[in-house]
Amino acid sequence: MIKTRFQLFFFLLVLFSFTTVLSQSESESLKLFSLLKEFEEKFDCSFSFADNDIKDTYIFKPEKINSLQGAIFYLEKNTPFIYTILSGNIITLTPKQNQILICGQLIDMETNLPVSFASIEGKSHKVISGTGGNFTLLVTAKDELITIQFIGYRTLNFSAKDFLNKPCAIIYLVPKVEPLEEIIFRNFITKGISKNSNGALEVSYNDFGILPGLIEPDVLQTILALPGIISADETVSYLNVRGGTHDQNLILWDGIKMYQSAHFFGMISAFNPYLNEEVTLIKNGTSATFGDGVSSVIAMNTSNKVNKKITASAGINMINADAYIDFPTSKNSSLQIGARRSINNLLETPTYKEYFKKVFQNSELTNGIVNAPLKTEEFLFYDTSLRWLNKLSPKDFIRINFLFTNNNVFFKQEFLANLIQLRVSNLKQTNLGSGIFYERNWNKKLSTSVQIYGSKYRIEATNIDFSNQQQLIQENDVNEYGIKFISEYSMNSNLMLNTGYQFNETGILNFEEINAPFFRKLTKEALLTNSVFSEIQYKSKSNKININVGGRLNYISRFNEAFIEPRISINQKIANYFSLDLLAELKSQTTSQVIDLQTDFLGIENRRWILSNPNDIPIIKSKQISLGLNYSRNGWLLNAEGYFKEVHGITTQSQGFQNQFQFVRTSGSYLVKGVDFLIHKNFNNISGWISYSYADNKYTFEELVPSFFRNNIDINHVVSMGFSYAISDFKVSSGLNWHTGKPTT
Repeated sequence: MIKTRFQLFFFLLVLFSFTTVLSQSESESLKLFSLLKEFEEKFDCSFSFADNDIKDTYIFKPEKINSLQGAIFYLEKNTPFIYTILSGNIITLTPKQNQILICGQLIDMETNLPVSFASIEGKSHKVISGTGGNFTLLVTAKDELITIQFIGYRTLNFSAKDFLNKPCAIIYLVPKVEPLEEIIFRNFITKGISKNSNGALEVSYNDFGILPGLIEPDVLQTILALPGIISADETVSYLNVRGGTHDQNLILWDGIKMYQSAHFFGMISAFNPYLNEEVTLIKNGTSATFGDGVSSVIAMNTSNKVNKKITASAGINMINADAYIDFPTSKNSSLQIGARRSINNLLETPTYKEYFKKVFQNSELTNGIVNAPLKTEEFLFYDTSLRWLNKLSPKDFIRINFLFTNNNVFFKQEFLANLIQLRVSNLKQTNLGSGIFYERNWNKKLSTSVQIYGSKYRIEATNIDFSNQQQLIQENDVNEYGIKFISEYSMNSNLMLNTGYQFNETGILNFEEINAPFFRKLTKEALLTNSVFSEIQYKSKSNKININVGGRLNYISRFNEAFIEPRISINQKIANYFSLDLLAELKSQTTSQVIDLQTDFLGIENRRWILSNPNDIPIIKSKQISLGLNYSRNGWLLNAEGYFKEVHGITTQSQGFQNQFQFVRTSGSYLVKGVDFLIHKNFNNISGWISYSYADNKYTFEELVPSFFRNNIDINHVVSMGFSYAISDFKVSSGLNWHTGKPTT
């Protein structure tokens, strides 16, 4: 595997300038001592105080005070003192107990104009900035958290001690570059799932409802509940989106491509359900910023909020235990660590036993010496993640990510009958993903980001039959490294331009060795891909039409081939409660999973990753168009979408044939035509829905006889229905799923 270095990113980091969060202004504020002296001269009075009490107190000078009573009123409101008027116009200052006064002025970073009516909130007090952007706030502790918020600006968090012993701070608010996508459906199936005007389905776990069969917000199980998604083998490691295979889904965790998506070899998601903030599913009309994934994009995103206090949680269910902690590492940075591990080494629950039985049935582990009196089974899965966030300045943000997933199974069988027979099998599957993300908001119109990422996947299996002195070793490695630049420029409130560049290098190794008779096979391949992309987002002033149109140009050096992938999504409101969606795209991918033998990798995870090459494995290319109708009124939600999708460049190895085509090596295509239909109704705390999907999915392989026949995952009819009830923290749901069978091959 060629090692790629990315010094360019660090060079750019040096070039990017950072903006100071707080700056001081002696001209806008003055010491309380000076203002008291002015009032003494103006109103012929005398203030009595201890110098140590007021020496570090600053205050904004009032525009106009005409009386002593007005001066006292202003001082009591804006300083942490009680003012008592004695005879002879002597005024004493007494500190208010357990109260500290802070002050500041809010300024727009772009216009340098004051920001009025912004919210400044502490633990027990909340104020609104005045017409000049000025504010004063009483706090009770030096480490009290101060939050500043206003519509159209990024939220800022400070500690009260940042304001102490200095003049009133000038705080620059950074305008936010807002995306133009509009939500056209909320509570799509359940609370927290919405459909955007660009056709994407978005799941927000900050406000998630409940789905039948889910005891926790498992990412891929949630995706599986959406219309047009099914798993032909009823696992989350083989999601079929509109007739495609699982390897045709681009799965991203904070922008890092993941090649392993499940624990327990398909039973649960490999991604900790409590660490993801939102997940986006794109089935068509994909943004030009994404390459790969001819069937779908599943993009998981964690929170980018820097935590100002320690938060932690832990939990356990019938399969695994999990825990995480999120704590500040400085004023503007925080670190999150999460982990999850199976508990079967401590307790084999009924759920675990059923999962184990389902995963390993008909595998090499349970075939052969089935009734061995001496049998050892060991299984383990775990994942661990780390995220470090740093708000370098109001304009600069950096995130460092790390995720490691692991599945490991060990199996030993001994059978005593005249002759001792011993067999030992071991399988290990891992995926390591890491990335560095940097974002800068240059102004209210321009935002840029750069990400460096790496993903390393490995599956290795060993099967030793001691009685026959035979050992089989198999290994599949994927190493991918990439860098991605994105620029977002808001031309005006209705038009945004996104442009960027992406480079990635993918290397794949496949190894197999048998000792008796000796056989060894090793293949290594690598591909370099350079891509540029651009798209325009338009939203009309009336909000009746939303258009995303763009394209992606890919150049793959080994093929010496460049190809353009246009993308488009249009949402048009045609009446008060109706809208139309038109989505279309061309996409491609160079990685795929194949099955050489059903018994590969002990028959448990028999798919291995391979790369396209100019000889016998073509680049997979797809084209898709869909038209949808949406209706929403009075709690009713109706969605119908018909689609036409054609994918070229698939191989017989990638389709899992178990008939006469199993050992034939050729390429072909599939064409799927279908419709997804959903009806959903909200009744206060009760929600009910029914969805139906129809698909007609056919292969074309010119070198096979017959050359035109049903796809192995041609599941024509899928029906799903369910209801949920939620009140406060109590939630309950029930559902029914039914589908026709897949063809027998």
